[in-house]
Amino acid sequence: MGLLLSASAAAIGIGTLLVGALIAWRWDLPTRAVGAVMAFGSGVLIATLALELVAEASDGGVVWPVVVGFAAGAVLYVAGDQGVSRLTSRRRRHSTGESGSRNVTARRGGDTPGDEAAIAVGALLDGIPEAIVIGLSAASGFPVGIVAAIALSNVPEGLAGTVPLKRSGRSLRFVLLLWGGITVLAVAASLVGAALMADASPEALAVVLSLAAGALLAMVSNAMIPEAFDDDRQFTGLIATLGFLVAFVLQELA
Repeated sequence: MGLLLSASAAAIGIGTLLVGALIAWRWDLPTRAVGAVMAFGSGVLIATLALELVAEASDGGVVWPVVVGFAAGAVLYVAGDQGVSRLTSRRRRHSTGESGSRNVTARRGGDTPGDEAAIAVGALLDGIPEAIVIGLSAASGFPVGIVAAIALSNVPEGLAGTVPLKRSGRSLRFVLLLWGGITVLAVAASLVGAALMADASPEALAVVLSLAAGALLAMVSNAMIPEAFDDDRQFTGLIATLGFLVAFVLQELA
């Protein structure tokens, strides 16, 4: 039952990539609307990792496993993010002869045909830590707050990744298979995480939870907030704060 709950929670949280993809395929949304969703999701995710993941990791009074795991998660995410940025930049220079910028749009592939691999890898870098977090959290019941935060953040992720694929001439079938495949891999990661950590020691659990939290914070800092600020410079901070407060209130009322 626990594994089924983990799989269901991960499918809901990560599967909203497909929702974002369908929205991008059907409508051309204003960039400010996308930025607002991204900013709100950033605030919710920060609240979730601070108030739930790190708090749960440190419940046993262990400090150093939390510090080590959190730092390692951030380093691993940033290293992977840089690798995808370099891959995308090389593809863009090869296609256009121009230097590619190292921002989140480049990491997700930009508008250059042939960047599908970079888009997919970038989405996996975001999705796998999120799925592991969901799998671990589902051990004690359906993690409503975490699933809601991750689901909200993945809508603009799927939207931003689909736009360049659509512009490069890819079919809707290809787009749905891409995001669907990433969702399946993420669900598998949640199951692996839940199964491996079922009988883990408090120290090991603290390392894994804080590692996922560190990766999520690095993802929010590297990808979500900069993109939200690019789309809407005026209200990003306020909307992110609103997202944090909503997540905080929901946790307190739960």
